[in-house]
Amino acid sequence: MRDLTSDTTTEAVISTMRDTKDPRVAEILESLVRHLHAFVRDVELTEEEWARGVDFLTRTGQMCTPTRQEFILLSDVLGVTMLVDSLSNRRPSQATQNSVLGPYFREDRPREADAADISGGLPGTPLFFEGRVVDREGAPVAGAAVDVWHSDSDGHYDVDVPGLDEPAMRALFRTDERGHFGFRSIRPSSYPIPGDGPVGELMSATSRSLMRPAHVHVLIEAPGFQRVTTMLFPSDDPHLDTDPVFGVRQSLIERFDTYEADAGPCRGMAEVPYTLLRRTFVLEPRVTD
Repeated sequence: MRDLTSDTTTEAVISTMRDTKDPRVAEILESLVRHLHAFVRDVELTEEEWARGVDFLTRTGQMCTPTRQEFILLSDVLGVTMLVDSLSNRRPSQATQNSVLGPYFREDRPREADAADISGGLPGTPLFFEGRVVDREGAPVAGAAVDVWHSDSDGHYDVDVPGLDEPAMRALFRTDERGHFGFRSIRPSSYPIPGDGPVGELMSATSRSLMRPAHVHVLIEAPGFQRVTTMLFPSDDPHLDTDPVFGVRQSLIERFDTYEADAGPCRGMAEVPYTLLRRTFVLEPRVTD
């Protein structure tokens, strides 16, 4: 491995990994080295650019905290998170499609009964959510665990709302014998991803929008079925085609119908105009060996 050149360096590095015991680790590392070296050759990376890249990655790591993961955010905006999700969750078109989990899921969410108000008393347009969970034949899936969480009318999740100590706009439900679950909350709003770190610099350098379209997160688990981690987007949101984390799928866009207080399916249940969102989630059976 002496007197290496730009033509021989790649094979020299790969040769040092020949004793790797785990074949999958060996496969991944060899491919990584080949693609990384090909990238450097393709753009003819300079020493100054290499140093700037190292500084960018260093600052990305330094930005990470127990409540903020800048590296995952970087993965999101580069489309890697959605690509991994797409490869890992290939499903037929009739099944509910996955989307990114996002950074705001919490294990310490309350378990709520059907039709509970999970708004935490926060202001906003009332939202009534009616959901069903079924299998691919349309039969109800009873007892499914359904997590929901979303932002408030200003685009903030409960962890970012000043003075809010208890969980809000999030809860765990169980479907009934009809596969039904429902809740009341407030309509979520679009919001920007964090732009005060290295990822924000990248977005600014490429003239990309920080704004995520409004959405409601839903995570469903049931015995014998594949887990679904998804979200629902309002069809009238202006940011659907510029989502910085590439999470929007056409099949996840829904009408968020708005009614006057004295009209529509939930008339009389709100004193102001409200939004009704209905969705049926179709689960795929879990593949067993």
